[in-house]
Amino acid sequence: MSYTVLFVCLGNICRSPMAEAVFRDLVVREGLENIVTVDSAGTGDWHIGHPPHEGTRKLLDRYSISYKGMQARQLAKEDGGSFDLIVAMDTKNERDIREKLGVSARAEVIRFLSLLPEKGMEDVPDPYYSGNFDEVYELVKEGCEKLLEQVKRRLSDG
Repeated sequence: MSYTVLFVCLGNICRSPMAEAVFRDLVVREGLENIVTVDSAGTGDWHIGHPPHEGTRKLLDRYSISYKGMQARQLAKEDGGSFDLIVAMDTKNERDIREKLGVSARAEVIRFLSLLPEKGMEDVPDPYYSGNFDEVYELVKEGCEKLLEQVKRRLSDG
């Protein structure tokens, strides 16, 4: 059995690549890299082909989390059939994902902060505008840890 996860934000240079890198790091630490596939995309097309934002790279470097080879890409309609789970970093991205993929997509679509209801927040703040990459990292790390527990349960339930 395998499981595929796609993180999606607006431009695919800040939040979603950070979540991709953090989640992939957790997956590797658990020895699940041959079972769980992780990717990220953006709903917009402004940054296609670019590496993660400098703020995201600096933060991932600080925690020794690899982002090697990561490049921004735009969400494609086919992603709805290629992934088991698509995780939107905010409410607008969730709406845009559902609109782009349509009702026939097999992927489950959730909002990232639904993993952390105790935070009382709807959206992961966009550090492209706020500059607060540390706040985003703390949310992403905690949410990815919860997500990994869910994925491990789904894999064991077969």
